[in-house]
Amino acid sequence: MPTHTSPDVLYRHSLRLLLAKDVPAWVGLWAEDGVMEFPFAPPGWPERLEGREAIAAYMRDYPDHIDLHGFPDLRIHRTTRPETIVVEMRGVGRLVGTGSPFDMSYIAVVSVQDGRFTSYRDYWNPLAVQQPGLDFAGSGAR
Repeated sequence: MPTHTSPDVLYRHSLRLLLAKDVPAWVGLWAEDGVMEFPFAPPGWPERLEGREAIAAYMRDYPDHIDLHGFPDLRIHRTTRPETIVVEMRGVGRLVGTGSPFDMSYIAVVSVQDGRFTSYRDYWNPLAVQQPGLDFAGSGAR
């Protein structure tokens, strides 16, 4: 992506990569020192990932556990800081291990600099990780 890419364009592109299960390309959208945070992470799940390598390790097996089909209800809100957006959406699909439906709501605060994600605070629903087959983060939680 060009370095002048707006946060909303970059974010929409990142969703297309997740649907295509192209995790390496998705990770490539991150700044080397990018930070991903999960403020509502339950015990045993990561709360903060520092750097592209940590984010890559966290996401590596994602497609083996969740088969994403779409992101309905996507709303991207601009903020007073041009490099930061607030995103509301749902991720829907199937859990690979069980075939059960997957439907999670997200709110994310995302910052971009030079066409790369630098900060991503993911406010996802921690109750959803209680579903069998959703241990992609290697937490041991089920």
